[in-house]
Amino acid sequence: MRLVLKEMIAALGLLAAALPAAAAPMKSIVVAEPVHGVGYLPLYVAVDKGYFAAEGLDVKILTVEGGSAHTNAVLTGQAFAFIGGPEHNAFAKLKGAELRSVVNVVDRGNVYYVAATGKGPKDKNYAAYVKGKVIAPGLFGGTPNSITRYLVGVWKLEPGKTVTLLETTTAGILAAVKTGQAQIAAVSEPMLTQGVKQGIWEEPFYNVPKEMGPYAYSTLNVRLDSIQKEPDTVRAFVRGVIKGLHETYAHPDEATAIAQKEFPTMPAEALKATLDRTFADELWSHDGMVSEASWTTAQKVVRGADILKADVPYNAIIDMQFVKETLASGK
Repeated sequence: MRLVLKEMIAALGLLAAALPAAAAPMKSIVVAEPVHGVGYLPLYVAVDKGYFAAEGLDVKILTVEGGSAHTNAVLTGQAFAFIGGPEHNAFAKLKGAELRSVVNVVDRGNVYYVAATGKGPKDKNYAAYVKGKVIAPGLFGGTPNSITRYLVGVWKLEPGKTVTLLETTTAGILAAVKTGQAQIAAVSEPMLTQGVKQGIWEEPFYNVPKEMGPYAYSTLNVRLDSIQKEPDTVRAFVRGVIKGLHETYAHPDEATAIAQKEFPTMPAEALKATLDRTFADELWSHDGMVSEASWTTAQKVVRGADILKADVPYNAIIDMQFVKETLASGK
């Protein structure tokens, strides 16, 4: 009897060893975005391609419109991460909260300056050209508006005196230039190509991605205590994002197909124009790094626009340990 029992136990042990191990449960996390836009395509690619799932993460993307709603979603624990400029971490820092950018997505300022058809500059003396004109830069607080205010300062001009800022909605920008209320606009795709096709404005005379270089425009940001208490989750998340960045550049046709699924109502021509310009200007980061130079530029913009009230050091709001670790491992 004892022999039979031992044989049964041994057989059960062999059977258990032959069965596949139970899959570890997926960890669900939410990423808050301020708008569902083509600029965040590498994030959507990472989800679609299963890069987060391969890291044991079930990533849900939640669109929360309105000011700092995406930041607040993370601060209140409703979301694990948010996508947006690291200046949001700086704003929070000055109020006593601790957020960190852990991986980059958009590494260039996604803003282009266009002039009403037939009224563009003849040379690159932008200060002389812009002086006395009306610019439609979007609403105050938005990055296009902040960049406009920064550049106006660089050109030694002053809003309300030597240049006028017509702060209106995205739809209002198109109407303002079309009716002659503004001669210059700060835009991005797909509205940029839409205006060109309608003969409202010309191709950009000032290309922020090329003119201003590295710019920490949209990073993925988490609470500091997430890094301290859940480093493995942050590490896995960063690896997934980096894979999404690599895949987007390596296989643009597949990335375009994913964009078509994400934005089914966007006209194919508009989507193509948006992606063509994005790839040409290399708006997305190639490796996920947020360089010190990119934060220096971003901080100059929000300080120049008087939105950020004090300088905030790079290391106080940006943590690249997981990106560096991932790049070093080659995974």
